[in-house]
Order: sequence, then structure tokens, then C-alpha cells
Amino acid sequence: MLGIIGIAVVFIMVLGGYVLAGGSLGPIMKALPFEMIIIGGSGVGAFLVSNDGSVVKHTLKDLGKVFKGPKWKPDDYKDLLCLLFELIRLARKNPVAIEEHIENPDESDIFQKYPRITADKEAINLIADTMRSASMNYDDPHQVEEVLEKRIEANFHHAMHPNHALQSLADALPALGIVAAVLGVIKTMGSIDQPPEVLGGMIGGALVGTFLGVFLAYGLVGPFAAKIKGVVEDEAHFYQLIREVLIANLHNHSPNICIEVGRQNTPGHNRPQFAELEEALAEVKKEAA
Repeated sequence: MLGIIGIAVVFIMVLGGYVLAGGSLGPIMKALPFEMIIIGGSGVGAFLVSNDGSVVKHTLKDLGKVFKGPKWKPDDYKDLLCLLFELIRLARKNPVAIEEHIENPDESDIFQKYPRITADKEAINLIADTMRSASMNYDDPHQVEEVLEKRIEANFHHAMHPNHALQSLADALPALGIVAAVLGVIKTMGSIDQPPEVLGGMIGGALVGTFLGVFLAYGLVGPFAAKIKGVVEDEAHFYQLIREVLIANLHNHSPNICIEVGRQNTPGHNRPQFAELEEALAEVKKEAA
């Protein structure tokens, strides 16, 4: 919702201010289709040239994040902590019983309690692989932590591809606007014998190219890239929380301490209150009894 409001504010303030200052939208609207073909078309072409198919698909998919925001909500963080608590508690109680859950998460009654988390394959694989490492009696939790850190970092780097692609496009748009403006000037120079009022209109149309390139770069595409970056960084905390809790488990802290470590490392806007989480964990214990 904020994304739509932001776009509306950008258009209203820029064009509204121009009109209030006495400007006419006529010349802009007349030149806009042609300038958009030049700038927008060349921008899309450059975007396709500089990125492979997977990045293009990833970027188009991630455009929805500008309007939807982060995937993980406060309730998801609470559910994740409850899921990890239940898995750690079972692993401590019955190391053999935990294997069927981590080997077949889709058939696990524990995982199926949390469908939003189960639907995220990376989160499930991260949990299962780390729990599997614990069952293999890793004697160095720091080594596991380093492996998890590299894995999360690689996934984060991959998730940032759309941001880099859009930011590169935003950086190129002002220059493409200049290209469109120069073409407009070339066209104007070919009509140098026309009256001043005609030449003025043609020069104004040429300058629409510069305006459009800068406007698209800093008013739309650049903010889209920044928003996607913020959302990706926010979503990364979800996977970092998995790492913190499971590494605490490898250090043989009690299940409650492991979960509290995770709660404390959850970003403030998504962190469940201590009493709220205790109530949820009590319900988990009650169901498991």
C-alpha cells in the first residue's frame, strides 16, 4: 500500500508542481510516447543484455515485494521459534525419533503445524541439514556455524541480484534520457528554417527525454531497487535466526535458552514478547505431552 501511495505522491508532486508553476502538460504528453519508446525500449534492451534469464525472472518476481513488503511477519518468527523448540526438545529426548522428521519434513506432523515455514524450502533445508549435522556428533559447533554463515551469505547474494539489476538500470536511465534528448536536438536542427515558435516546441519535446530519463531513474526504478534491497535484508533475518538457535543447540544449551537466544536476535519489529512466546511454547509442550 505504501508503495502505491509513494508512486502517486511522486507523480502528483512533480507534475502538479510543474502545472502550478504555469507549465503546460501538452508538450510533455505529445513527446512522451516517442521518448518512452527510445528510453524505455533501450532501457529494457540494456537490462536484457546485462542479465541472464534467471535474473530477469527473479527481478520480475521480486517487483511484487515493492508493494507486499517482507515475506516473514511477526507471527512467522514466533512460529519458527516454536518449531525449533519442538525439534530441539525431541532431539534431546529421542535422537532416533528426530530423524524421520528431518529426513521427510513434508510428512512430519511437527513441520506440518507451520505451513508457511514448510512452504519455504530453503528454511526447511537449513533446519534439516543443521539438525542432521548435530546427529552426526559434530565436535566443533564453530565449524558448523561457519558453514551456515557461508550458506546464508550465498543465498543472500543470490537474492540481491534483482536489486543490482534494477540499480544498474536506474544508473543508465539518465544517460539514455540524454541520448533521447540529443536525437531530439538532431531532429530540431534539421528544421532550423522553421519559425521560432515551432523550433521552441521541438526543443521542448527534445528536453522531455532528459526529464523522463532522470524522472524514471530517481522517481521509480531507483526507489524500486532500494525497496527490494530493504525487503531482502529484512527477510534474511529469518534464516539468521535459524542459525543462531541451532548453533546454540550445538553448544548444548537448554532448549529454552536456545529459543531465548533466537528471540533476542530477532529484529525488534518482529520480535515476540517474552510472555507471548512463553505462552506459545507452553502450548507446544501441552500438545506434545
